[in-house]
Amino acid sequence: MTNIDRPTIEDLTADMTEWRRHLHANPETAFEEIKTAAFIAEKLRSFGHIDVHEGLAKTGVVGVIKGLKDGPTIGFRADIDALDIDEQTNLPWSSKTPGKMHACGHDGHTAMLLGAAKYLAANRDFAGTAVFIFQPAEENEGGGRVMVEEGLFERFPMEQVYGLHNWPGMTLGQAGVRDGPVMASYDIFEISVEGTGGHAAMPHLGTDPILAAGHIVCALQAITSRRADPLKSLVVSCTQIHGGSTWNVIPNKVRICGTVRAFDEAMQDLAEDQITKIASNAAKMFEMEATTRYERRYPATVNHKKETGHANAALVAVLGDENVQRDLPPAMGAEDFAFMLNEKPGSYVWLGAGENTRPVHTPHYDFNDAVLPLGLQYWVTLARQQLIA
Repeated sequence: MTNIDRPTIEDLTADMTEWRRHLHANPETAFEEIKTAAFIAEKLRSFGHIDVHEGLAKTGVVGVIKGLKDGPTIGFRADIDALDIDEQTNLPWSSKTPGKMHACGHDGHTAMLLGAAKYLAANRDFAGTAVFIFQPAEENEGGGRVMVEEGLFERFPMEQVYGLHNWPGMTLGQAGVRDGPVMASYDIFEISVEGTGGHAAMPHLGTDPILAAGHIVCALQAITSRRADPLKSLVVSCTQIHGGSTWNVIPNKVRICGTVRAFDEAMQDLAEDQITKIASNAAKMFEMEATTRYERRYPATVNHKKETGHANAALVAVLGDENVQRDLPPAMGAEDFAFMLNEKPGSYVWLGAGENTRPVHTPHYDFNDAVLPLGLQYWVTLARQQLIA
């Protein structure tokens, strides 16, 4: 592990644990992270030697630390938002806000990046500039896209940008890194099937959108099994069906919602085309109409080769070569850090959160605080390796 002093690893670990648990107890969701952003900005200012900028993408915060010598500028990003989940951990620091919780570890990501900022602010014997990006609204709403659109890289020009995520199920003290696609794209679709409805006891007098919807859901499964190249990754999942309000009435409309995941645009194009055609044709088979809304939310997260080499070198320095996994398959989950990687070269890595850590996006998940010093050391080592004085 790297040798960090003034402040010490122990000091920073205690600080990060306190910050992380405070953030966990006070979750805020997409673009509503008002108190979270204020907490981050206050901490950054208290460290000294950091130029703090607020308000990018409404609740984003950016901290800039200049080294004692000139050199390149590198960005480090953490997501700060929580999820709309009712926490069930019963921990002393569990959510104080009903229906909201940090169920993905963004509280830990934020605390680790704050720790790195505190360390580098106290040890500026490097050549260049470190930019700390605290990004809102990673969950569903694309805060990364908004930061880019509002001029993140114009206001803070940087040559590289890096991100990380804690990874439950992976052994604590290990990490995963790979170049190329690492997280999938995230698309959504909404299909509206319209019929006439009618009395459930006299279905022959109307048209039944529930029947058509059932055929549509089944037929959509043929996209991956019969239309997509089996050597390419594609997921089409229906996740919602809404229609009807009582037992004896056939509704006149049914809505089907779902998500598509892929690693290249050709597969997204295929999915969009096939979902639209299948929905329309299946509805026509029963003398009804279906309309499809298809929205591309996040592109695939694709790491750059050179910068992934830098990330690998930092992970090896912190964890040891034997603890860095480079052969992990990409994940079908999505990340809006993709928007930043589409603009600047960089890399996104996974830090093991422990084999017994609950899965993210569940009401029993809690970030493993033992990851905090490892994430801190990764950020500091990555910065120091690239900003050599």
